Amino acid sequence: MAKKRGKFRAQFRKKHQGRVREGDLTRSFREKDTGRVDDAVRGERLSGKGELTRRRTVKGSESDADRADAIGIDFDSSEVLETGRVLSVHGLRSRVRTSQGDEIWCAVRQVLKSLAIDQRNVLVAGDEVEFRRVGSDGMIHKVGPRHGVISRASRGQRHVLVANVDSLLIITSASQPTIKPGLIDRMLLMAQAAELEAVVVINKVDLLDTTELQHLVGVYASMGVRILCASAETGTNVDLLSAYLRNRNTALAGQSGVGKSSLLNAVQPGLGLAVGRVSHDTDKGRHTTTAAQLLPLDQGGTVFDTPGMRQFQLWDITAAEVGGFMPDFRPYVNDCRYPDCLHIHEDDCAVKDAVADARLDARRYDAYCNLIEEELM
Repeated sequence: MAKKRGKFRAQFRKKHQGRVREGDLTRSFREKDTGRVDDAVRGERLSGKGELTRRRTVKGSESDADRADAIGIDFDSSEVLETGRVLSVHGLRSRVRTSQGDEIWCAVRQVLKSLAIDQRNVLVAGDEVEFRRVGSDGMIHKVGPRHGVISRASRGQRHVLVANVDSLLIITSASQPTIKPGLIDRMLLMAQAAELEAVVVINKVDLLDTTELQHLVGVYASMGVRILCASAETGTNVDLLSAYLRNRNTALAGQSGVGKSSLLNAVQPGLGLAVGRVSHDTDKGRHTTTAAQLLPLDQGGTVFDTPGMRQFQLWDITAAEVGGFMPDFRPYVNDCRYPDCLHIHEDDCAVKDAVADARLDARRYDAYCNLIEEELM
């Protein structure tokens, strides 16, 4: 049974709090002419201090107030609101696809932007929103709860890339630029933490003998991770990729230049996404996708094309949790001598014994140690 709608206290950003007092009577008396005392402020507004000054009473669902992911608030039940989904965010405006299938540019109500949340923007591609028509544009009043959130850390804040995703395609390339197993490992960790199905797609297999990738593919396959070798240039396995994307909400993530947009153009040529070339001097790609965008597919389903990433810093994952999120480590972590073992310097560590016996891939263990020591400790 749904909870009764009522009022609750919502947290707001500190920077949006104005001055509590309009003036100071004593200072005005000392600094101004005493003959102008009658012109001074005769009273002052009483207000709560500390945390109370950053809260405001708003109307909404009490169940929404208790949920960390429900960042939207229904302000006026008398207003007629339409539903839609955010396709992309561009500064202060967002492109929204309505439930009727048309697109509209929407602004965000100021009170939503002032909500105290742990991320950079209140809206991301994939959000379910409710908006009100304002002429040919719209005004977003409510943002629905999220699931399947893909995020990373950026300058100490949570950078949410996309929301409401069912699966993640980790796109890499066999060559130009060279494959980065460490980046794949981090994205797999994030997918495990977000409870998303992850598939590794190795693009540009036409540029390299696939036998050189056999060991890497074998390691991920032994962990239960699905691997797809493809080529947007020659069309290799594009049909399999298209079949996987059908009727799913799938996000594509990977470093710049691996061919995310090229693969999507091969799946649905009418998309016409911009593509760029890899620099021969640095072997790095150039950013052609500048903002995450949701793309509906003609065959059914949606895909999220995200900007290229050269590094991926984990968000909200502690050092003690990393081993449990790695499927190849999981069979050994409970056999260590110490329950809080980090599998680096401790004695009688089952994970280190598995590496020494070649039951656990040494490269994966080195990547784990680097992650723990450099970022999470």
